Amino acid sequence: MSDERLSRLAQAAGLSIDWVDADGRDQRVTSDVLRAVLNGLGLNAESDAEIEQSLEKLEAGDGVSNLPPLLTLDQGAALELGQYFEPSTRYSLELENGPHHDGTLDDQARLAAIDVPGYHRLNIAGRQITLAVAPSACPSVEDVAGPNAWGLTVQLYSLRRPGDGGLGDTLALEAVARSAAAHGADALGISPVHAMFTGNSSQYSPYSPSSRLFYNILHSAPEAILGDTPLRIAIESCGLADELKRLEQLELIDWDAVSTTRQCLLRTLYDDFATGGNAQQADFDSFRQAGGEALENHCRFEALHAALLGPEGYPQHWRDWPEEYRTPQGPAVERFAQEHADEISYYAFCQWLIARGLERAQTAARSAGMKIGLISDLAVGADGGGSQAWSRQEEVLAALSVGAPPDIINRQGQSWGISAFSPWGLKANGYRAFIEMVRANLAHAGGMRIDHVMGLMRLWVMPSGAGPTEGAYLNYPFDDLLRLLSLEAWRRNAVVLGEDLGTVPEGLREKLAARGLLGMRVLFFERDNHGNFKPPMQWPHSALATSTTHDLPTINGWWQCHDIDWRIRVGQHQEHERPKQLEERERERTGLLRLLREYAPDIQGDLTDPEVLADACAAFLGRTPAPLVLFPVEDALCQLEQPNMPGIIDTHPNWRRRYPDDSATLLDDPACARRLKILAGARKQAIGSEHR
Repeated sequence: MSDERLSRLAQAAGLSIDWVDADGRDQRVTSDVLRAVLNGLGLNAESDAEIEQSLEKLEAGDGVSNLPPLLTLDQGAALELGQYFEPSTRYSLELENGPHHDGTLDDQARLAAIDVPGYHRLNIAGRQITLAVAPSACPSVEDVAGPNAWGLTVQLYSLRRPGDGGLGDTLALEAVARSAAAHGADALGISPVHAMFTGNSSQYSPYSPSSRLFYNILHSAPEAILGDTPLRIAIESCGLADELKRLEQLELIDWDAVSTTRQCLLRTLYDDFATGGNAQQADFDSFRQAGGEALENHCRFEALHAALLGPEGYPQHWRDWPEEYRTPQGPAVERFAQEHADEISYYAFCQWLIARGLERAQTAARSAGMKIGLISDLAVGADGGGSQAWSRQEEVLAALSVGAPPDIINRQGQSWGISAFSPWGLKANGYRAFIEMVRANLAHAGGMRIDHVMGLMRLWVMPSGAGPTEGAYLNYPFDDLLRLLSLEAWRRNAVVLGEDLGTVPEGLREKLAARGLLGMRVLFFERDNHGNFKPPMQWPHSALATSTTHDLPTINGWWQCHDIDWRIRVGQHQEHERPKQLEERERERTGLLRLLREYAPDIQGDLTDPEVLADACAAFLGRTPAPLVLFPVEDALCQLEQPNMPGIIDTHPNWRRRYPDDSATLLDDPACARRLKILAGARKQAIGSEHR
């Protein structure tokens, strides 16, 4: 078999054969791994004949007949169309806001520059194309919030309020948003609220959703939309008063019990709502109409997922459903929808409640004085067996799993068990799935954090069931995606943040900065080539600053080496490795103390006390030149435990920890309030703010 032809096929398919790992070492993907990944892309490569057929399949995608339905370009830049049309070809351009322009392509077959951002319609040679004209950059934090902005991050599921039934909801989010604003915060970053599998409560990681177009119905607070009386009647009807109180008192979320109780309440509320005469019926009908085909498909999926159970009575992957239900456009699905119209309406009702609740939370945040308000969190992918993959099959690579090669965060590499977009599927469908996803996550927020933002440029993909080392990088149309992000953010006047930790490809951070997307810098990682912590003046202006993330230890946990204990406890490291790791941590602790004593000199007390250390970290981060500082509530409260340990499922309580107090007063704890005051004061002293 020709390795040269295999390499050509891999490159034509967008795979990187050679890459550089997190340690700066050159790596090359083996032929066996290339063939396996190509097969997952739908390109057979087991023989020379198959390779040639796959190459022909890819090359057939060029030419005028395959002019994509959407092209992106920058505001004020000419568009090269010579690949598709002759010079002097006549065209008609209809701008999104109404005006028409007629003209001809120039002698190089270029379309004249368009100065107005938006989605415009080009009619040329009997073809109609959407032109997505992007502004030069996303709105900056300074544009939206002014200089020296800061905020908090919270895990939505962790929030508490009286009557929440054991899980954080949108009313608790409203309360903590108002409280954060009262302390001076400009923003509140929240964990993902993507739609999960209603029929599978055991899958609750917010980063492994069924769909990134819709929301997790368990986080709704129905009384916020329907009033207290209907909820009280539903609780009595379901006989859940005692169970709800029990769940509220737990330190860890019981996802199975919460799902059971909340779905009972939601169904009872819907049954009452559906009897008619409700004053909010018109709003529900309007919501459903606005949701269109995407909402209808999601609700149909939910109903099918609950009905088409496997032999043992459990929900199953949609690829295992009877064939007539495997595509949303099939006549069998339409018949099912007609026969189960009430069930599908129930799922739409649930989406209405959570969407309106998130809308209220953003309104509360802005009304309380936040300049940005909520910052949503966009997961890097979705479960291949979920609603989004079923609804958008041409645009999703359901046969490949996304993850990361070994890097500085996880030396074993990671397989996240989620699927990503197909690069050519996106192009062929006018980036529909990407645009609707971005819109959904900016709908009720003033900003968006993109998890693993490197996925806009490339993603580490591997065949389902393969390990993290058996993958390759798949490249994406980075410039197109950045333009679409810039356009959507501009339309919403929203800020965009990108989590750029791990193996970062060359040039990515520079391109993100040029487009106004803030990267992320974490205190524990910001060191020079000698391992010394960087002083504040060496932190970049193009990234937000934070102390930690949900996947990393808290300040308290890091200081007390609690993360080392956990890694040994769950088997990620061996007991004999403990002395070496503790020795290394002691060197790091000494370096951090040296940094904080010099650059947070106003903090009084013993820095080896985790409470005082957290104060000093807040002061230090506040003085960096970062346009935005996001301080996790876990560190504001000086908590020991971290929300998640990557690569661990059962032996660490991932995504289950709850905050200790009511969201309305959580931040008023004296130590927490002091820490936030320190951070707010330090932001006024941020280095170089006058030059931004």
